[in-house]
Amino acid sequence: MYKAVILIGGPQKGTRFRPLSFDIPKPLFPVAGVPTIQHLIEACCKVPNLREILLIGFYQVDESINQFVSSMVKEYNINIGYLQEYTALGTAGGIYHFRDQIQSGDPEAFFLINGDVCGDFPLVEMTEFHKENEGWITVLGTEATKLIRMRNFAGLHILALSYEQSIDITGCAKDCISLEQDIVTPLASKGKVYAFHSTRWWSQIKTAASAIYANRHYLDLYLKTHPNWLAKNVPDGPFIIGNVFIHPSAKVHNTAHLGPNVSIGKNVVIGAGVRIKESIILGNATIHDHTLVLHCIVGWNSTIGAWARIEGTPSDPNPNKPFAKMENVPLFNNTGHLNPSITVLGCNVQVPPEVIVLNTIVLPHKDLSQSYKNEIIL
Repeated sequence: MYKAVILIGGPQKGTRFRPLSFDIPKPLFPVAGVPTIQHLIEACCKVPNLREILLIGFYQVDESINQFVSSMVKEYNINIGYLQEYTALGTAGGIYHFRDQIQSGDPEAFFLINGDVCGDFPLVEMTEFHKENEGWITVLGTEATKLIRMRNFAGLHILALSYEQSIDITGCAKDCISLEQDIVTPLASKGKVYAFHSTRWWSQIKTAASAIYANRHYLDLYLKTHPNWLAKNVPDGPFIIGNVFIHPSAKVHNTAHLGPNVSIGKNVVIGAGVRIKESIILGNATIHDHTLVLHCIVGWNSTIGAWARIEGTPSDPNPNKPFAKMENVPLFNNTGHLNPSITVLGCNVQVPPEVIVLNTIVLPHKDLSQSYKNEIIL
């Protein structure tokens, strides 16, 4: 029997994901139509004999988290619980603090996954590898973009449940304990850690731009695993190019052109002649006629007027790289100007007709009155 532990962090984390994380915990941000963390839950549920999934973080328990956990239990028919830390304890501190809950039922081992990783994870193959080597810890290894870091931990581990041996941190005096630095590194020198190398897609969600990258690859993955999930060209429907997700409640005019790599959220309204590409449109947004949206995230309840142009610049030079680890380009360059990136509209942003918003970040509840380029609208 196995368990899975997913570390979802807390509210003071994910600052690079602002302004999107102002309105929803980052793990619940929708990518390819579902919350990011749901992709991880679904991957875990494919492992035979996995009986329980525990989410560990220091978000306050609220309606959004409770509703999400309840819906996941119902959808995947597996026991899922949220364990709230009293403060940030680190990747090892959290699992040690809740060791009794993790050990309950005497699982053979458990998966430990960082909540901000995305990918096509070979969990079944990794489990067999872990059994064969009889190590204390197995880490998922993949490639990064920088040559000096050709091997990079992918934020996913399998740990044997022997706290007396593999994760004994009782003698550690630090308040925040890192699994990678305080546990894995010392054990690796003793030959107790194995690396399972994967060539499948993997990335992290650290910034809004990385969500666009993950959206592209999750849509491609869903085309293989959930063929009926994506939108298709049908009579009297919008023109679909490549992989596109449209929530059933969305209303899209039949003259709109969507794709490739577009996700349309709940109750979104898209007018005639709209063109959207490489973007995420969040719930209750309205995009009026003949607007162009490229490389953008449009926030909840935002409205874009007719004949507007909302455009960003992809942060990764090659979106087809399966191992693209987002380089997290600094917000400003050496001259003090905003580095080109995707355009992000926070929630409840109003964009008037016939304006251009290029490479700009707009905080929530803003009414734009003119065009903007390479700016942050506070």
